[in-house]
Amino acid sequence: MEAAIAVNQLYKSYGDVRVVENLSFSVNRGEVFGFLGANGAGKSTTIECIVGTRKYDRGTVSILGLNPLQDRKQLFERVGVQFQETIYQDKIKVAELCEVTRSLYQAASNYRDLLQQFGLSEHLNRQVSELSGGQKQRLSIVLALIPNPEVVFLDELTTGLDAKVRREVWKYLSSLKAQGLTILLTSHFMDEVEALCDRIMIIKEGRSIFHGTVREAIAASPYDHLEDAYLWFTDKEELENASFSYPV
Repeated sequence: MEAAIAVNQLYKSYGDVRVVENLSFSVNRGEVFGFLGANGAGKSTTIECIVGTRKYDRGTVSILGLNPLQDRKQLFERVGVQFQETIYQDKIKVAELCEVTRSLYQAASNYRDLLQQFGLSEHLNRQVSELSGGQKQRLSIVLALIPNPEVVFLDELTTGLDAKVRREVWKYLSSLKAQGLTILLTSHFMDEVEALCDRIMIIKEGRSIFHGTVREAIAASPYDHLEDAYLWFTDKEELENASFSYPV
């Protein structure tokens, strides 16, 4: 299967601090790939290096067969990105922001349809600054999808969304995957990872500590649930000293 994203021995440091250390993985076309790790593990820096907004020290990266640093113009029309934190122009309205974004692309999606899909149609004439945190999060996903991309990067996909909206977002992204969209996402919600991801990579201190399917991650741990397995891999909690009970 053809790789939409290929990363080989990616390395990035700031002085003596190694943020990303020799990461290698690939994401197939039409696949949802979960890129997981604790805060500060190097996820956002890795994504920035992959999409070409941050220069890496060594290694190779390609998206759709193109170099994100050298071929940014060609990739611009084919890749969507939703960053974890986005700063918008002061007093800009939702419709204005979407229209400006749409104008940048030759084959843009209908942003009104996307706003409808994500429950934001009634906020077209509101200033972005007036939206709630969850509404801003949904808007950031809409903006990433306006280019009608072949590959989309979603950083902390559903942070700030309630359970119902989260599941609606999952359903919509699953339909886009069925149409061939390639998705690389980060998330701290393991139910989200289980619902969406074909494969995952867990990183710690910039290094890969697991790469495979959700089932393989659980099988490689002493636990029966992905959240426990994830915490075991990342050593974020002393699970051995905790007791859990799950409904049958």
